[in-house]
Amino acid sequence: MAAGIMLAASVWSLLLPAIERAEAGTLPVWLAPAVGLVLGAVGLLRLEEAAGRLMHTGSKEDGRMGRVVLAVTLHNLPEGMVVGLAAALALQGEPEAVSGALALALGIGLQNIPEGAAVSLPLAQAGQGRRKAFCAGAASGLVEPLGALLALALAGWVSAALPWLMSAAAGCMVCVTAQEMIPEAVEQDEPAGVISVVLGFALMMALDIAL
Repeated sequence: MAAGIMLAASVWSLLLPAIERAEAGTLPVWLAPAVGLVLGAVGLLRLEEAAGRLMHTGSKEDGRMGRVVLAVTLHNLPEGMVVGLAAALALQGEPEAVSGALALALGIGLQNIPEGAAVSLPLAQAGQGRRKAFCAGAASGLVEPLGALLALALAGWVSAALPWLMSAAAGCMVCVTAQEMIPEAVEQDEPAGVISVVLGFALMMALDIAL
């Protein structure tokens, strides 16, 4: 289910908003989403060794979990930037922008519940301990307020770069899902694993569409 959640979040929370924002730019609409997606995946592959050290021991299992934490953390950064940009518009005094910023912040906050579970549950299953799993899931979301403050301070520049940042984050999530999570999900029981991935995808898709 964690794999399905991450795939759906990549599409609805990142790629589709990136395409929508790219349509307002001067470059071809496909350029930022496609190139950003590839750069994010390649960048994550380059960071595999460092991501393994995030979990202190550098073992194979810790490397896998480190990549999951890193992918979700990178995904949360542009989400925080989206909220920061909405807040910047609200500060300009537009009434509709204020309500829109509040709704966006609430929606992304609710989406972070299954995303945090996508980090914490595999860690707990791998024997990392409940406290460590909880802290890792919570820490993956702490970059969102930082991203919001950064976007608020640099609203003009971040707005132009956001399609690239969101697509790169999506590339990270697709990469780690395809490389680690789906193969592990179907290894023991393929039908159950496939159904779980689809259910996770449907859950996150429903949340994104409803919110």
